[in-house]
Amino acid sequence: MNLLARARLRPTLRLRLTLVYGAVFFLAGLTLLGVTYLLFNQQLNESFESRFVSEPGKSKNLIFTKDGTTLRGEDAVDWMRVQEAKLRAAAVTSLITQGLISLVVVGGAAVGLGWVVAGRVLAPLHLVTATARKIAAAPMAERGLHERIALTGPADEVKDLADTFDTMVERLDHSFDGQRRFVANASHELRTPLTLNRALVELAMHRRTASTDVKELGESLLEINTRHERLISGLLLLARSEQEITDRSPVDLADVVTHVVTHTAQDAADAKVTVYEVLAQAPTTGDALLLERLVHNLVENGIRYNVDDGTGWVRVVSRTVSGGKVEVEVSNTGPIVPPYDVPLLFKPFHRLGTERTVTGTSAGLGMSIVRSVATAHGGDVRARPRDGGGLVVAVALPRARD
Repeated sequence: MNLLARARLRPTLRLRLTLVYGAVFFLAGLTLLGVTYLLFNQQLNESFESRFVSEPGKSKNLIFTKDGTTLRGEDAVDWMRVQEAKLRAAAVTSLITQGLISLVVVGGAAVGLGWVVAGRVLAPLHLVTATARKIAAAPMAERGLHERIALTGPADEVKDLADTFDTMVERLDHSFDGQRRFVANASHELRTPLTLNRALVELAMHRRTASTDVKELGESLLEINTRHERLISGLLLLARSEQEITDRSPVDLADVVTHVVTHTAQDAADAKVTVYEVLAQAPTTGDALLLERLVHNLVENGIRYNVDDGTGWVRVVSRTVSGGKVEVEVSNTGPIVPPYDVPLLFKPFHRLGTERTVTGTSAGLGMSIVRSVATAHGGDVRARPRDGGGLVVAVALPRARD
């Protein structure tokens, strides 16, 4: 049983407060009814003794005439005792019966009132919960951090909790914003020296007096420089894709797949990998460049991490699925991927195999960018190992409305 099912089966705080309030009310009502019965019984006894008994063990001189029969002394007292017993029984029965009925009626009303009062008291807590859920349900956690409870009312414990929650969320929001700005600014600042390095290396390589060693060294430096440029471009794209997409335009993923497959045809031919397209209309809305990068990264990874015996293939599918979604699925042959390693592929700088930072051909940001772009467009990414080796990665995005 999952946590959501357990939460539904567990009694709510409002229900528990109502039950406690009702139990206390009924206990107080029963106590009051018992005390009333004891006081009534004591008062009835005292009233009889004071009226018909002069001293302990002696009765007053009483004379009663009933149905033509005259009762005197002890006979009259006995008759009065019988009448007093009947009166007590009738009074007690009436007191207990009507008291219990009144207690049940008033107790039911008290429980209902307790339910209403508990709801009003807990309403601020429901507001806190709703805000927390709205933040958690955002496409990316930091995107919902602009939400605030802004609870108004008396300065009590609940308002202190809401204000503390708002302060915490505000600090997290500033922290995420600062992190994104730092990545973007740092990436922009690093582009300038890398461009300068490339220019100097190319200048040295293309001099007429450049030796073979200098040219070989220059090629190695250019390769390292290219990889650093790719890494910085990936960081910039990752920082951009983690921002909310506000300017959306219609995009058909089938067109994007065709465009990407055409541009990666040479890479596929060099890797001896065959790329298959299975196209169907998949209309969505969003940033066309980011969606192109998403598909490009999936196809590029499918080509790069494949078999090298000439039998490798990559299959790219665009389609409309149920639930108002469109989907791009990329599957490929390749090395066997353990299921526990699949979630790590979406973490920045994680690579398959034994690639290193300097010698690797990728920056390790491809799948992270795929996930960020998908979530920025309100979609999600699923990946699983393919039987026989390789991966199956599916990206689902909201379908464009007609």
